[in-house]
Amino acid sequence: MKILETHDLKKYYGKGDIQVKALDGVNLSVEEGEFAAVVGTSGSGKSTLLHMLGGLDYATSGTVTVAGKKIFELNENDLTVFRRRQIGFIFQSYNLVPILSVRENIVLPLELDGREVDQGFVDQIVGTLGLESKLDNLPGQLSGGQQQRVAIARALVTKPAIILADEPTGNLDSKTTQEVLGLLKLTGEQFHQTIVMITHNEALAQLCDRVIHIEDGRIVAPDKEVHA
Repeated sequence: MKILETHDLKKYYGKGDIQVKALDGVNLSVEEGEFAAVVGTSGSGKSTLLHMLGGLDYATSGTVTVAGKKIFELNENDLTVFRRRQIGFIFQSYNLVPILSVRENIVLPLELDGREVDQGFVDQIVGTLGLESKLDNLPGQLSGGQQQRVAIARALVTKPAIILADEPTGNLDSKTTQEVLGLLKLTGEQFHQTIVMITHNEALAQLCDRVIHIEDGRIVAPDKEVHA
């Protein structure tokens, strides 16, 4: 079952001789339960693509379908609600709320949506990510790797259709990078979660189920499955 699909997705900035084609006709699909990596150098369009996939910005043309819903057909309020419920985000800079505890950061998306916290599910996530002893800490009291674990937990807590990870290990050392990626894979498998990760790190991407290459706003090579 396709969880994510784009059709002829374009994002252009400017006009005429100064026009920049950040995305220039991207077609891709991601199946339920896949962990796909989108790989590209700086300026390739990968971050723009992530913003389109997550409904954080609007396309010039083309469609993005998430869990059967064409997201650009939603009005701003409906898109905000859809994004909060169906799309989990993990950012390079963690984006945790510094004055909230780890526990409060994890359940924040549910509270913003007025939804009841499934404490059993939260406990399961926390246990998988090894955060049991950190729940009362503030983000500033955690290492970078621990903060990213909290961000992963926060992305999982709403049981979204898909998680979008934007260079999630970009601020981490090599050892912590391997640890965080391993946890992403583990949680993806354990919670049957679909994940798309944006990265410039080809070696890291090879640890995912499938690698999609982007260059100059286009998918440039057939995406391929990665076999361990």
